[in-house]
Amino acid sequence: MVCPQANPEIITDNVLSPEFAPGLVAEGIDLLENPSGLITRFGNLSDGSRTEPDENTYLILDHNPGGPTQGYDYGRHFLFQGHEMPNGNTNRAYLTRINLDVAHPDHRITLMTPGDANGLTGFNSIDGSTWDPFSRTLLFTQEDGPIGGVIEMGADFDPNTGGGAGLRTLYGSLGRGGYEGIHPDDRGNILIVEDVGGSTVPQGTIPGQFGRNPNSFVYRFVPTSPDDLTHGKLQALQVSINGSPVVFVPFSMEHPTGDVLSENQLLLHTVGASWPVQWITIHDTADKWHGRVRCQCPG
Repeated sequence: MVCPQANPEIITDNVLSPEFAPGLVAEGIDLLENPSGLITRFGNLSDGSRTEPDENTYLILDHNPGGPTQGYDYGRHFLFQGHEMPNGNTNRAYLTRINLDVAHPDHRITLMTPGDANGLTGFNSIDGSTWDPFSRTLLFTQEDGPIGGVIEMGADFDPNTGGGAGLRTLYGSLGRGGYEGIHPDDRGNILIVEDVGGSTVPQGTIPGQFGRNPNSFVYRFVPTSPDDLTHGKLQALQVSINGSPVVFVPFSMEHPTGDVLSENQLLLHTVGASWPVQWITIHDTADKWHGRVRCQCPG
């Protein structure tokens, strides 16, 4: 949305709570305990490409979750992260676990998503992460448009597969989209925020200005049982303004700027404004799956 009166960007130093102090945990050049193909270091592929370790999830476990070295004590404190893999390096995104109680570099960082014979994991642009206390699994999002989606994995290491216990995708229940933020609520529902940039208004359409068409949604997955995320209803958040739902407006002859300059967008982003919302079910695993999330959104 175009906003000529937008506040200027303000850059400030990081502010830490008094009980915390900054400290180096891992670097991109740190070696992985169990490399796979080009995935040999924490943040850098062996071909020189850099990954982007994104959101971190910190876990304290009551047991040793194991790892590639049988009988080794990996501690109880861990930091999990997905690697976003910029620059179109597809099918090679991965998950790592930093074993915070381990000082020895040979066992400090464990790869949780081993690749195939070609070192490919099949994952792309892993971004958000969270712990679901109901399913007792980690959830990671792939922010990659129609081939994105959610990955589920246990915190333990499975020596039979060489990766995270129960590693799988949840495409059949949570759909596929450019997902980023993800978090469970206090009932076990999974909230997901999409991050897919809309098309840019054609140059010259708005003299001296530009904007990107609103293009992402907020989702909620309501599982049939909170401990199992393979069955349930996927819903999209629908906002209504003055009695009518806010819908996606593509570029057209009738709408040359899409929804960028619409009255609805102005009202939606007005400070202090409040509008009614409701959840619209777009997929129920009890019914036949008809396609990707993108083509089922309201409006």
